[in-house]
Amino acid sequence: MFSETVELRGHIIDSLILPKVLDTILTSGGSFKIGEVKIGQNRADQSYARVEVSAPSGEALDDLLLRLRQHGAEALEKKEAQLAPAPADGVFPPEFYVTTNQQTFVRLGKDEVEVRPAIMDSGIAIDGNTARAVRFYDVRKGDQIVVGHNGVRVVPLQRSTSRTDIFHFINTSVSAERPKIAVIRELGAELVRIRNEGGNILVVGGPAIVHTGAAEQLEQLITRGFVQRLFAGNGLAVYDIESVFFGTSLGMDLERSALSDRGHENHMRAINTIREAGGITQAVEKKVLTRGIMHACVQHGVDIVLSGSIRDDGPIPGVTTDAVEAQKIMRDKLQDVSIVLMMGSMLHSIAVSNMLSAAVKIVVVDIDPAAVSKITSQQSFQSIGLVTDVEPFLRELVAGITAAETKQEASDSSTAVGMTETAGVKQMSDGAAAK
Repeated sequence: MFSETVELRGHIIDSLILPKVLDTILTSGGSFKIGEVKIGQNRADQSYARVEVSAPSGEALDDLLLRLRQHGAEALEKKEAQLAPAPADGVFPPEFYVTTNQQTFVRLGKDEVEVRPAIMDSGIAIDGNTARAVRFYDVRKGDQIVVGHNGVRVVPLQRSTSRTDIFHFINTSVSAERPKIAVIRELGAELVRIRNEGGNILVVGGPAIVHTGAAEQLEQLITRGFVQRLFAGNGLAVYDIESVFFGTSLGMDLERSALSDRGHENHMRAINTIREAGGITQAVEKKVLTRGIMHACVQHGVDIVLSGSIRDDGPIPGVTTDAVEAQKIMRDKLQDVSIVLMMGSMLHSIAVSNMLSAAVKIVVVDIDPAAVSKITSQQSFQSIGLVTDVEPFLRELVAGITAAETKQEASDSSTAVGMTETAGVKQMSDGAAAK
């Protein structure tokens, strides 16, 4: 048997990291011997474990250690990262290290350098004393790329120690029967906190937002400052604009829930009108487009990233039809996002979630349980999944935000009154002393 000792540090008990490590060892055909375990006595205290890992061959042990590193296991013997040059543009060297979306460090000499950004399915390029995650299209011949797993340390996201964190106490099991109102109200308060602290909120939206009649609620979130970025496809923009011009969404009358006469033409006429104006921004400036989601985004400075597909009609101006270019734009605009609301757009949401750091919070709303489960399964401590229609979710979210703002205003008013009364008492006291 071939063996190596690994260490685990952090909230490895309540975050289930230690059980996952031991289970990985056994299911991979290895064995383990726990040398030492220290469990934190208080909720904020970290724990420690030293585990001897064994496998039937050196190759099997290397493969097992690579799996354990994804859970934060660190070899007792510190080794330096191994590098190899990229053989050609867009090509990694053999055995290149493939990143996860967890915080990752590489050892260069005596120092550890954090890999930025923390995104999955990338390689690691070393330039001097910096380490960056690179996709195939970023690689240039001769770039120094990390190969193997020596010298790489992964720090998995751990469960929050705060009992008030909504993403901590919500069970992530996906079911249409789970009560949702309390969760959505708590989420409303969380969005108020993020906005007040200057955080950026991203919405990844699908055409269902318009089809279900939820466009008005999303427009409210935008006008009230709760959306800084909007990622969508051509469809959301087209159906939003169609609804403004004709009162229909893909030919369906939104008031009567019935097909409109010749309604199938409406989205094509909407596209033509925007193309004639020169684009969405120009249509707003020329007062051709006077309301709706796209209008609100332009009026309130929301970054709009629209990416195309082979299903698109048009598309409208401003849609990025090159998939690689769209990915680059989205990656750039994800760097400072605090939370992502993914609503009614499974494929777009999966694409965005694959570009996110594990530290970014996500909320997934879809009528399909499989879609919710697929997106949230990789972000167990930072995600909330709700199986519901988009319209009631957004309606309840707007109500939750309003309630949280009202509560905050009352608290601020009470604090201000208290400070005024204190100042008045002090002034009277100073006056009496002067007499």
